[in-house]
Amino acid sequence: MSLRKPNQQSGPMADHVRKGRVFKSPLAATGMLVMENWIKDDFPDLLWPALVLAEQGDHSFRQFVKWQKAVQEGLAHHGEVAWVAEALDGRLSHLAALAAKFPDASVIVVDEAGRHGLLSEGVRSALASYPYLPASWLVGDIEVAPPKQPDLELIRDALLSVLRDGHREALMKCFRTWSTVQAGTFRSSGPTIDLLKNYPGDLATRASADTTVRAMWGAHKGMVQADDPNHFDEAIKWARVFWGANSMTSRCIRKRDAESPDGGPAEPADSGQNGLVASSVHSDEAEPTSMPDGGENLRRFTLDVLSSFVEALRLPRPTSTRTNDRKLFPGLWPVPVVISWRRWVLPICGAWNTAHALVACWWRLRIYLHWMAQQAPTIYRQFQEYGAGKAKLYARISDELPDEARTAGFRESIDELQRLSHNNDAIDHRTVDTRDTFADGKSIRDMAKETGLLDFYRRRTRSLVG
Repeated sequence: MSLRKPNQQSGPMADHVRKGRVFKSPLAATGMLVMENWIKDDFPDLLWPALVLAEQGDHSFRQFVKWQKAVQEGLAHHGEVAWVAEALDGRLSHLAALAAKFPDASVIVVDEAGRHGLLSEGVRSALASYPYLPASWLVGDIEVAPPKQPDLELIRDALLSVLRDGHREALMKCFRTWSTVQAGTFRSSGPTIDLLKNYPGDLATRASADTTVRAMWGAHKGMVQADDPNHFDEAIKWARVFWGANSMTSRCIRKRDAESPDGGPAEPADSGQNGLVASSVHSDEAEPTSMPDGGENLRRFTLDVLSSFVEALRLPRPTSTRTNDRKLFPGLWPVPVVISWRRWVLPICGAWNTAHALVACWWRLRIYLHWMAQQAPTIYRQFQEYGAGKAKLYARISDELPDEARTAGFRESIDELQRLSHNNDAIDHRTVDTRDTFADGKSIRDMAKETGLLDFYRRRTRSLVG
């Protein structure tokens, strides 16, 4: 792979490769760079080993390795050694596929897991708190029920441990390696094999081995996706269920609702026995931008107007005779998009000091939402990436201003835009698309026409020019 030579030498997009009105970093321009969030997409699929490690400690990986060997031996008569080894990497979706292919696999998997202490009552109870769990036969006859406090604590510990401990993350991602080694199907370079030969027992090389394991895991996932783009579809579906269920059962509340009028934290009425409350502001979500003195009420007013706008969109008058999901649930589609607008567009709208510009923001938003509701769900990600690219562009433009033009708090404004761009600190992967709209340059007028809002568009644009 060779890096593209930048063709932009000056301006805010210097050191970027330009193609038409799209700007990319040299690495992103190769087309080989794929940024992924393994916690969001893959952790739910690895929930079982994560719970076991959180409950029993890092040493429990040895029982998983023994379990892999026992299951491989129990399924050896099928003659699918390599396939079985790949399916025993700890993923719930792979275990479900294993049981679907070999009817006797579920019994063998559960029996050996019980024999090696990998399905304790606490682990099974935590797994049973989720609906639509892949390989639900792991939990036995336990009925799906809302999580109890011990379940929530174990799930929380499992998640936080892999977020904070790179070694535990590596242990989870090494299950595929250990399974294929025992099956005799593992292939790698000599230095890599030497590094992993005594892993994780050799403390001198553990850090290097951890890094190698994590890198191999990501590379292998990329290879699998290149061969079969739909391979992880079931894992992604389950991840959506996992995070959605957590948001409903862990009593997450909006940050502003947890604050008292005087700015101090307020104890909610349903905070539980220990008073712990989970914040709804994710680590990758930017904090609200600061407001000038006397303008704090404007942010609340703006968000309240947006909430009312969303509620109105969620129950629109029926305009279609199609008997599909979009007719039955027309308001559910735009909700993820509105969240992204709150994170990316509202900080920009807040900088516009005219009601005229704010109104223009609203009517464009309405057309965008109606148009996206008629597209494939992937359009939401495209919309988010377009907004993040704009934030990156505005941050670079602002950073070019001379020192004498920079007022108090100017640096904080640039930092805020950089956070909103969700660009990686080490790898500049964010694409900047300067075309008129996010939909491959499709104009907002065309969107309005396709959604039956052309008259609405004409009225709004007429008010802008006259």
